[in-house]
Amino acid sequence: MSSWKPSPLLLAVLAAALAVTGQALLVPLFAAPAANVAPRDLPVAVAGPAPAVAETAGRLAAARPGAFAVTTLPDAEAADRALRGREVYGAFVIGADGITLHTASAASPTAAALLTEAAGQLGGGRPVPVVEVVPTTADDPRGAGFAAGFLPLAMTSLLAGALLVLLVAGGLARLVGLAATGVLAGLTGAVVLDGWLGVIAGDWLAEAAAIGLFALATSAVVAGLGALLGRPGIGLGALLVFLIGNPLSAVGAAPELLPQPWGALGQWLPVGAGGTLLRSVAFFDGAGAGRPIAVLAGYAVVGLALVLVASRIHRGASTTNRR
Repeated sequence: MSSWKPSPLLLAVLAAALAVTGQALLVPLFAAPAANVAPRDLPVAVAGPAPAVAETAGRLAAARPGAFAVTTLPDAEAADRALRGREVYGAFVIGADGITLHTASAASPTAAALLTEAAGQLGGGRPVPVVEVVPTTADDPRGAGFAAGFLPLAMTSLLAGALLVLLVAGGLARLVGLAATGVLAGLTGAVVLDGWLGVIAGDWLAEAAAIGLFALATSAVVAGLGALLGRPGIGLGALLVFLIGNPLSAVGAAPELLPQPWGALGQWLPVGAGGTLLRSVAFFDGAGAGRPIAVLAGYAVVGLALVLVASRIHRGASTTNRR
């Protein structure tokens, strides 16, 4: 009984068609979120006397329907506390001289720029004073370095997980490798991003812990899937972490600026949670860090468990074969 084998020419055409199909899927996945950045229920505050607050909130809603989720606060101090607590991205503070915009560019320079534009509309064409409550660093005033510097953390963590599957045998050895990845990536990342490049400016140990947890979660989920499913598992991990997780992460923008539900979904994936966690510890003294810590810890636990399960399965299969 003869078995049919495709010709090299047919395989070449199929390979090209497969690559172009992947291109057709990946281009909109990466480009669509970036091309459609706009505020969508972006949390902001309006602070000041009650009648003026109500009027300003109404003007915001009328000028940009659905763009802002408005919280009303009594004064500028309350607005600044909300900014430092990562409850809002900006605050329109109403005083005797008119409106002043208070921002937290460290949370999202893109959101701060959009709010500055909106404040100009409220000011009737007159410049609106801007007060930076939580700024970015002097070495990274537009926040571009933070976004660009975070991507290699994801790539190298993904690579570490894949290498542990391809080059290291045994569940225990892989677990040690994953732990080493978390520790070394955290320490090195904090040294480079904070001490060398100056794109973050928080407590050094907290930054190292945040980067380390992200690296552990990312490498563990890739290693766990790879250990259980082989090379297809590594590909699935790369799809989850990078091909889907990176464009939906909003590391360079804010989740509320991406089309929904994609912005919210990205925060449940490792890169989105990792970016949010690092911003929280680097600029906001840990405010808003609870959920991303829980998300990353969940990925780390699942990934480590998969490594152990795969090790037991393979050990059991080896014992059966020897019999």
